[in-house]
Amino acid sequence: MSWTEQSESRSCVLLRLGERRFAVAAEQVAELVAPSRMFRFAHHTPQIDGVIVRRGRVVPVCDLAEQLTGKKIGSRRFYLIATRRQSLKMDWIALPVSGDCELIQADLTPAGPSDSPHVAAWISHGGEVIEVLNLSALTPGVVETPVHLSPATVPEVHA
Repeated sequence: MSWTEQSESRSCVLLRLGERRFAVAAEQVAELVAPSRMFRFAHHTPQIDGVIVRRGRVVPVCDLAEQLTGKKIGSRRFYLIATRRQSLKMDWIALPVSGDCELIQADLTPAGPSDSPHVAAWISHGGEVIEVLNLSALTPGVVETPVHLSPATVPEVHA
């Protein structure tokens, strides 16, 4: 394989959500873990099912299956812990997967202007065309809350 062919080829992790397979760029994957206790709490973000605690971090759990396939995952086999860029920082998100994950090397075809925002690229593997996911477009981001200062905390300015 020539250097140019190698530079177009990228490592991806294939994951199963229900009956469909999707891919995530391997450099975005932090780890694959067995399902652990998920904590649910009252919140206003319907895309987040709850949180898990992993390596001392609180990691939101986001089931992408409903957005991508129209159905929630019935049984969670693993959590794929992935990184995503939110504003200027990187954070983790846990993605429930229903089947085995596989590390592959594949040539990426960039997403076109008519593709959905959640598609970062396309790969072909085993006779199947698979979407490489743009996690930042699929998962809820950090909501910037405006800081409201009460009149007592606003410094007085004199000219």
